[in-house]
Amino acid sequence: MRPDRAAPAYTPVVARLGVNIDHVATVRQARRAAEPDPVQAAVLAELGGADGVTVHLRSDRRHIQDRDIEILRQVVKTRLNVEMAATQEMVRIALTVKPDQVTLVPERREELTTEGGLDAVLNSVQLRPVVRTVQEGSIRVSLFVDPDLEQVKEAHKIDAHAIELNTAAYADARDETSREEALRKLVDAARLGRKLGLDVHAGHGLTYRNVAAVAALPEVDELNIGHNIVARAVLVGMERAVREMVDAMGRR
Repeated sequence: MRPDRAAPAYTPVVARLGVNIDHVATVRQARRAAEPDPVQAAVLAELGGADGVTVHLRSDRRHIQDRDIEILRQVVKTRLNVEMAATQEMVRIALTVKPDQVTLVPERREELTTEGGLDAVLNSVQLRPVVRTVQEGSIRVSLFVDPDLEQVKEAHKIDAHAIELNTAAYADARDETSREEALRKLVDAARLGRKLGLDVHAGHGLTYRNVAAVAALPEVDELNIGHNIVARAVLVGMERAVREMVDAMGRR
């Protein structure tokens, strides 16, 4: 275990907001055009109060492109978080571009969006050297996992800096009972992550309507939200859409 992993008692802070701009690039790629430019969207997101910018560089390059990552690294003034699969191609890109953080995620070519958390328990042998190599490049590593205690423990064992808890079950809950159960699992996983010295992030499917309860969890350092912000931005602009999400998180 690295010496800097042990975490002393902490003072809860309001969660940071990372804005995922993938779907700005989705619109661009639909016509293979130059616009809308995700780099411009990143600048506006920061002006609106974003604490970081997140992008997912997929193996099929369906939205974000390699050039986007390179330019974003030069332009983003807050924190650049790159989601990627745990492959040698992606490790090479990460070590070249040097984002502030890499979040390792599962990836299937046929999925519309990430469908679940990374199985750190099943894939620990594959993940451990990837985590180590990326960290040796002075890049923080987070694992996107379901709010399962065994997954959190495994993320700690393979020496990740952080976990991002998959909030899909909470976001997709159709009734109050299911929503409360999903939130309880998030609470338990977040508390364990914090106890083990991990930074705790959360995201997937969060909206202006449901974000407040997750943002209020004292163990959660950061939320990563994309689709709902970009959908709102189509109507009111990126800067205002981000400000509205900051408000919905209870930060103002």
